[in-house]
Amino acid sequence: MKYQDYYATLGVKPDATAEEIKKSFRKLARKYHPDVSKEQDAEARMKDINEAHAVLSDPEKRSAYDQLRQNHQNGQEFSASPNWDAGFEFSDPSGHQQGQFSDFFEQYFGRMGGKSKTAPHSQSFQMRGEDHHAKVMLDIADSFTGTAKSITLRTTQLDPQGRPVIVPRTLNVKIPKGISAGQTIRLAGQGAPGYGGGSAGDLMLEVQFNPHPKWNCEGRNLHQRLRIAPWEAALGASVTIPLPDSQIKVRIPAHSQSGQQLRVRGKGLPSTPPGDLILDLQVVLPAADTDKARELYEKLAQELNFNPRQEVDSHA
Repeated sequence: MKYQDYYATLGVKPDATAEEIKKSFRKLARKYHPDVSKEQDAEARMKDINEAHAVLSDPEKRSAYDQLRQNHQNGQEFSASPNWDAGFEFSDPSGHQQGQFSDFFEQYFGRMGGKSKTAPHSQSFQMRGEDHHAKVMLDIADSFTGTAKSITLRTTQLDPQGRPVIVPRTLNVKIPKGISAGQTIRLAGQGAPGYGGGSAGDLMLEVQFNPHPKWNCEGRNLHQRLRIAPWEAALGASVTIPLPDSQIKVRIPAHSQSGQQLRVRGKGLPSTPPGDLILDLQVVLPAADTDKARELYEKLAQELNFNPRQEVDSHA
């Protein structure tokens, strides 16, 4: 994906003030607006200018963009790390038309909010505050037990020159048992304040799971790679499987092979209904690194007369 250098598009420095960004946008808009410009590429340039302004004039989007810029290297295809936006608190989506801007914008800023609404002038007018959104990263074990966690979000405020400044905001959040990736925790009254005495909006926390070396979730199902010995695969065995909150015994059927899956009903995320535990079998061979081990492998080769490529060779 092509990286969009919004600061270069508007011709401003990364530490530009809000006023400098506005001034540069107006100057470029006068030059490239298709209704008045004589430049051949005016329409395309104006689209780029509008996109850059949509990001850099919005404090929330600009803060997130500055985070993305840290990982950009010139001359390379751009790809952000997974969940790069975790912890960013932003307001309701701005409602721009999909396809209006580049793929870069749609992927990284399409879900982020627009500028906050200005307060009405009428003193008697009441309005509920906007809902805010943020992605939070939890451990898979949190879903199995349910817990309360201290979560720090990155909110955006403006300095006196209109530059965005990230300010941490820490909340104590109750994590319900059985929550899965993609679900939302609603915190009532933790969004934007209301106007004229109106109630505050809510804060919507989208849950995603931190990567784990052993477990991976797909919906309510819990996936785990299970390494087994050759004799366990051939003869069958009963093995103990650790789970985030307990352990269970699972029967490995005889004649199992690497790549096969075992499904244990009801041992995934403890939701309603509960998910399943899916075990991906991997047969692991002992190393032939001693005289005894080599002797056993040689004897096995002689006694079994086994050709693992027989089916392939028969079709050659």
